[in-house]
Amino acid sequence: MRLWHSVVGKLWMTILLLVSFVLIILTILLIQFFEKYHVNEIEQDLSDSAKKISGIIEAHRDDGLGEEIVFEIVDDPVGVAIAYDKDRFLYSPNIQEGNKIPAHVFIEDKELKKVFTEREVIQKELSITELEETGGRFKNYIIAGVPLSLNKGENGAIFIYQSLGVLKETTKQTANLILLAAGIAIVLTTVFAFFLSTRITAPLRKMREAAFELSKGNFDTRVPFLTHDEIGELAVAFNQMGKRLKFNMNVLRQEKEQLTNILSSMADGVMTFSRDGTILITNPPAERFLHLWPYGEAETEHPIPAELAALLEKAIADETEQTGELSVQGRYYVVIVSPLYNHDQKSVRGAVAVIRDMTEERRLDKLRIDFVANVSHELRTPIAMLQGYSEAIIDDIAGSEEEKQEIIKIIYDESLRIGRLVNELLDLARMEAGHITLHYEKVDAGKFVQRITAKFQAIARENNIELKSSVEENVYFSLDSDRIEQVLTNLIDNAIRHTHEGGKIKVSQATVDNGLMITVQDDGTGIPEEDLPFVFERFYKADKARTRGKAGTGLGLAIAKNIIDAHNGTMTVESKLDEGTTFTIFLPAAE
Repeated sequence: MRLWHSVVGKLWMTILLLVSFVLIILTILLIQFFEKYHVNEIEQDLSDSAKKISGIIEAHRDDGLGEEIVFEIVDDPVGVAIAYDKDRFLYSPNIQEGNKIPAHVFIEDKELKKVFTEREVIQKELSITELEETGGRFKNYIIAGVPLSLNKGENGAIFIYQSLGVLKETTKQTANLILLAAGIAIVLTTVFAFFLSTRITAPLRKMREAAFELSKGNFDTRVPFLTHDEIGELAVAFNQMGKRLKFNMNVLRQEKEQLTNILSSMADGVMTFSRDGTILITNPPAERFLHLWPYGEAETEHPIPAELAALLEKAIADETEQTGELSVQGRYYVVIVSPLYNHDQKSVRGAVAVIRDMTEERRLDKLRIDFVANVSHELRTPIAMLQGYSEAIIDDIAGSEEEKQEIIKIIYDESLRIGRLVNELLDLARMEAGHITLHYEKVDAGKFVQRITAKFQAIARENNIELKSSVEENVYFSLDSDRIEQVLTNLIDNAIRHTHEGGKIKVSQATVDNGLMITVQDDGTGIPEEDLPFVFERFYKADKARTRGKAGTGLGLAIAKNIIDAHNGTMTVESKLDEGTTFTIFLPAAE
């Protein structure tokens, strides 16, 4: 960093310029003062000397000794001109011809001639230009003139003069001395300025470093204060600010954690949006909602459903709460969108959406309505057949023994069907009550899936369906092989029964970070969106028009779901009508 961009440089330059300015003004004033002082001293000396000379000349006007005495006592560079009248001037012999002032100057100068005419004592600085020479003030002369009284009433004058050239060396020495003092003062000022700047800026630099640390989140940073002046008070205030910031940040962090925990523990999904629809905050249920809805919408450019986007836009535009219902992948949601205001409560800065999953309530309502109908439907047909054929035997309708045997076989098959239904209901009840026992064993997951798939190859070929598997080799996993085989058998059998001729079914097995993933995917008729929440419920069946062959009891997927739950795994389904269905099983690694 450049020196003049720092506080030290600015303080140093300010002090140095201020001191330099003061010293320059002081130097000029001192030089002028000394020049004026010396000029005044010269004028006074010349005036006094002129009066003494006038007295000497007047005292010896008769014997002629006055001139000798005067010329003896006058030394160079002082010159004396004795005017007995305006025509007769006598100059001291020590004056060189070049420094001699002509007589006409004394006679013609309007001030100097007053010595003759008005008998006044005159002091004057005579400019050298008046003598037709060039130069500065040091070429000028200081002239003192006093009247001279002679015999017989004659009036003369004494002029004593001296060149200011003698001041040149004195002025030069004085200026050098002042400049030396100024230089010493500037050096001392520089040292003092740097010392003062360092004393001032050192704690400021520490405060700057501490401020950078605070900006990084190190709120325990403290600035030492060694003085009790304003800078020390600033350091104390800075430390108090850091302490307060730490306290406030801790409070904000706790409030944020509390809010995060509240949002995370909420059963409802919560999302906040900016005015342009950008998602700002989501909780886990909302994230699951966002992850669920784009299934089958791979080319969509919108992160939220169009219905929710419309509610959001209306809530922001009208600044009122909006309520709506959404159906996504067979799940039902009630959405409440409320506007969020700025701190002034005058303008809307965004909106918050609360998404409540009503699928379970809808499912329970539907189950409550359909349970009796489903059970009645499953039992009515075999009971009716048992009753009808029993009456046929009782009424001896069968004409031959073969017909009786056929009727008895039908009665037996229907009784087996009722027994199978009752047994599956009992098994399902035991599983849901937690009375299922698993027998874990380590199996080669790939060969296990291939073996189960191979059992259905003949049925798949009969129905002109391509059944293939994709597995990993030498992957050993602990599970209850009989129960998992029961699950996969149900899924593959359902896939075959709901896939058209020429269709494809793929069974895949893969390992993930914390478990085993098995998927059964077909391109068959699919499941209606409104039926997706109920596929794992009792007595669920797809449309009978889409089922080839003999229908099941509708309990297979419910039993499969309970078996996977007993393994602490998950079983999910994704489907789109007339495009296919994918069942995904995840089994966590056994601890």
